[in-house]
Amino acid sequence: MSTDEVKKLLSFVTYPDFEKDIVAFGFVKEIEIKEDRVFVSIEIPSSNPQVALKIKNDAVEVLQKNGLSADITVRQPKEPEIKSNSKSGKNIAPNIKHFVMISSGKGGVGKSTTTVNLALALVEQGKKVGILDADIYGPNIPRMLGATDQKPEAVGNKIKPIKAYGLEMMSMGVLMNEGQSLIWRGAMIMKAIEQLLGDILWSDLDVLFIDMPPGTGDAQLTLAQSVPVTCGVCVTTPQTVALDDAARSLDMFEKLHIEVAGIVENMSGFICPDCGKEYDIFGRKTGSELGKKYNVPVIAEIPLEPKIREGGDSGKPVVIFNSDTISAKRYKDAAAALWQKISLLTGDNSDIQPTSTQSACGN
Repeated sequence: MSTDEVKKLLSFVTYPDFEKDIVAFGFVKEIEIKEDRVFVSIEIPSSNPQVALKIKNDAVEVLQKNGLSADITVRQPKEPEIKSNSKSGKNIAPNIKHFVMISSGKGGVGKSTTTVNLALALVEQGKKVGILDADIYGPNIPRMLGATDQKPEAVGNKIKPIKAYGLEMMSMGVLMNEGQSLIWRGAMIMKAIEQLLGDILWSDLDVLFIDMPPGTGDAQLTLAQSVPVTCGVCVTTPQTVALDDAARSLDMFEKLHIEVAGIVENMSGFICPDCGKEYDIFGRKTGSELGKKYNVPVIAEIPLEPKIREGGDSGKPVVIFNSDTISAKRYKDAAAALWQKISLLTGDNSDIQPTSTQSACGN
């Protein structure tokens, strides 16, 4: 077989997320044929190792299908190292013992609901807890805590956090008029997050939960470079599109050198309010496969339960006001699993035991 024939076969290998193939892109640099073995050198612009692996596997497959033994080399630029504060040692809020980043790859998966209920579960179990609503464009935490009408008090050049249900909270939602939009560039977002961390008179907290905006952008990087994030929690739903984005969130944690305490799978089944039976409307346990890939446990599978929505809208979180529900019990078990991870990472041995006989995943 000639090199031109090999190149024609390689034209069936498309570049990931593109319709164009690696030959058309000009990424195939060298082809050498020795007896029945083909040596191919490919050079790609992406530093993502998963992209290189897929191209290599696809190229080997297409050549083997045509009776050729393939030796594929894929060269790529070195992946940039992003150092978090755990490397630099920066901490602009040293009176807070542990920082937990609640993140998701996309919006609408229940990230803020998860933040509020995990935080209140730890309060109930004796911890001093705060919530920083870092979702600058969509600050929902004040409504979920019933604090939309409260305004923070200034003390000198700093601000006292709002108190609700035994925890401290700060959000852009209490610093601006209700319904007002923020049309800010990345630099302004980064500065706002630094100020919300450093210019707020937080108490000596055991844990500060940080409700991040969706995605993997400026806000996440700024936070990781401002305080020593103890661990992260990734929130998703069972749908494939949500899992795709959750994978990006887990990849972000990895690049920022932040340990992940676990995955929370929201909308995992539906609890019928009439009969109490659970139905898998959007699917269930798909987060487990994602967790296996990244070696991260699923610490909660939270069903669609009307009381969760009602509690969020009315400012009466389910963990406090409907503590006998399945969702509340699973949030409490997830909080126990989160604290166990914090203890393992930091040596903080003030233990919390699970509050129900179920595991955090409800199994």
